[in-house]
Amino acid sequence: MSASRVVVTGGCGFIGSHLVERLIARGDEVTILDGTPPRQKIARQHARYLQGDVLDIATLRRAITDGVDVVFHLAALVGVDQYLARPLEVIDVNVTGTRNVLDLAMGVGAKVVVASTSEVFGKNPSVPWREDDNRVLGSTSADRWAYSSSKALAEHLTFGFVRQRRLQATIVRYFNVYGGRQRPGFIVSRSVHRALNGRSLVVYDTGKQTRSFTFVQDAISATLLAADHPAAIGEAFNVGSMTETTIGDTVRLIAELVGPSNIPITYVDTQATLGRSYEDLSRRIPDNTKARTLLGWSPTTNLNDGLARTIAWARDNPWWLALPDSGANASAITSRTASP
Repeated sequence: MSASRVVVTGGCGFIGSHLVERLIARGDEVTILDGTPPRQKIARQHARYLQGDVLDIATLRRAITDGVDVVFHLAALVGVDQYLARPLEVIDVNVTGTRNVLDLAMGVGAKVVVASTSEVFGKNPSVPWREDDNRVLGSTSADRWAYSSSKALAEHLTFGFVRQRRLQATIVRYFNVYGGRQRPGFIVSRSVHRALNGRSLVVYDTGKQTRSFTFVQDAISATLLAADHPAAIGEAFNVGSMTETTIGDTVRLIAELVGPSNIPITYVDTQATLGRSYEDLSRRIPDNTKARTLLGWSPTTNLNDGLARTIAWARDNPWWLALPDSGANASAITSRTASP
């Protein structure tokens, strides 16, 4: 395959930075648009960097120019702490920012891969979810659903551009992606961060909620296949493992892999600490048949190996261990404690 000119919005973020590395490794000419300069050495040396965000039309125009082949649109505000504290910014970035990217990509004839999320399915109880399954959401008065709704509207915009304006675009829906560099505000990253800093691990409510965890390199492989495969145009793909694991078991496995100390676990009552603005999901599992059959993709990293690689990376990067715990309710963990 010949080298492409690509733009990665959010290219300094968790998934974006790994994507940038893979694009550079295969010889593509990469432009990163992000509000934060790249930390990783490879991106600084081999990619063009523009500081700005997807609401900044002037900077976005400098990134998405004639000759760009593909735009990977990963810029977003992600995380429980973000949509509880900053719902307006979440909506602006995820909706208006996506519209800006699609408009400019359309103007230069670039293909677009839009990063979406398992959150679009809401609390549909019928798992595993297929790509065309129904969305089931709570009240609009709960900030919990601002992120889900904003990403769903971003998907509507994408499908609208494909069908009405013939834009070449694809959607990838990530399911609980984890790995090195992820902000310590998510289940895996927060648990690894706290364990290696000698702090108690946190489990929301009973810990019996289930998730499918997807190692970041597997997610990147799916993203690249979605960009390169002609049959992916106008389609959405679930990008996630179909292996169902409880949050409690995942946190306990992290404690075992970090070892050897007996790390305590703190159980947090989300209703008492986060209030009605938060609502957890009992299960979040994809059906990834479409990605397997159409793209030839399936995850290859099991949870044990992925966690071990994530922990090893964290131990080698003290700057990350020095970051503050940015999870929801980070400063108010007060509940019963037990050993793993």
